[in-house]
Amino acid sequence: MNDVILRADNIGIKFGGLTAVSGLTIELKHGSITSLIGPNGAGKTTVFNMITGFYRPTFGKIIFEDRDITNLPPHLVCKAGIARTFQNIRLFSGGTVLQNVMTACWVRQKSPWWAGALPIPSFRREENEMRERSMNLLAAVGLDSLADEVATGLPYGAQRRLEISRALATEPKVLLLDEPAAGMNPQESGELMEFIREIRDKFDVTIMLIEHDMKVVMGVSEWIRVIDYGQMIAEGTPQDIRTNKRVIEAYLGKEAGDNA
Repeated sequence: MNDVILRADNIGIKFGGLTAVSGLTIELKHGSITSLIGPNGAGKTTVFNMITGFYRPTFGKIIFEDRDITNLPPHLVCKAGIARTFQNIRLFSGGTVLQNVMTACWVRQKSPWWAGALPIPSFRREENEMRERSMNLLAAVGLDSLADEVATGLPYGAQRRLEISRALATEPKVLLLDEPAAGMNPQESGELMEFIREIRDKFDVTIMLIEHDMKVVMGVSEWIRVIDYGQMIAEGTPQDIRTNKRVIEAYLGKEAGDNA
């Protein structure tokens, strides 16, 4: 059995005359927690956008479970089994916590979209099943008691958990988290690390995160990849990265490397 669930093979992208990412190869092993780090503007979110279909690579391939998904649009990438969160939280502002999660469940719906306007028993059964599943997901992330609250009224850390639970509602095999610790205080960041491990184990999902909080990166990652100017400059275990001179010079800084 191939242990690699996702492989971005020599991918790159150009915007006009600017090469944002060049010749990048990333492999994710099933069940792993990997971090992608680098300075601002290094191309990290661009990599996520290529993997999830928001950008089409100029060259290279993206293989997911031995299937070429390079040219799939975002909704089909999601349906294939790759979900993501965003650097800036994107919740449905007018909806409740429960409605935000239920909306994501529709990616797996069997009933046609127009069935909701008709009294079709199979549609109602499916809707009830999605509601139950959404409540179970909220319970798993500790938000079930807030199901009827307006999503954007939640505390910041709870909104992050909600966004992740909404991504999990699509039943992903790979989950990409774009700066999940952004805006969190040290206590919330510590709780986030445990939360990421929990969802990996509970949902059997492979996780890759972009993160600038080095304590989170070093604390939760099993493997770290570092990019600068759209190219890979190092990869390895947290200890490898902590002591890599090129990484320290390009990104961490000597003091950060000593204290991470």
